[in-house]
Amino acid sequence: MKEKILVSACLLGKNCKYDGTNNYNKKIEEYLKDYDVILVCPEEMGGLSTPRIPSEIKGDKVIGKNGIDVTAEYKKGAQAVLDIVNKYGIKKAILKSRSPSCGKDMVYDGTFSHKLIKGNGITAKLLIENKVEVISSDNIV
Repeated sequence: MKEKILVSACLLGKNCKYDGTNNYNKKIEEYLKDYDVILVCPEEMGGLSTPRIPSEIKGDKVIGKNGIDVTAEYKKGAQAVLDIVNKYGIKKAILKSRSPSCGKDMVYDGTFSHKLIKGNGITAKLLIENKVEVISSDNIV
């Protein structure tokens, strides 16, 4: 039986990115051939629409470019992802780099100027706290 792995749905072609497109990555698809893949989009799982206003982490909140606080939706989506992890005993996840939800190690700084700062997205942070190995999509080569 193949090991289950959690993957940001946008990385495998699901049009769930904030602008209604995806971040399809052939290298990630090839990397996953030996896994049982479970796709997630924490933003959609938290109740946000696609497309949606871009958001970034500012302090301990997630704020849309329009100034609206969407932290609750991001936390709800992160919890829904953690529920899947716990249900299936998932130990590893590949998440979209720099995302306010899925980013690992680096996220945008909340100014919408493409400036990166050290930190993890809401879902990545929750998974790491729960002993899931989180791999940034940038680290699959």
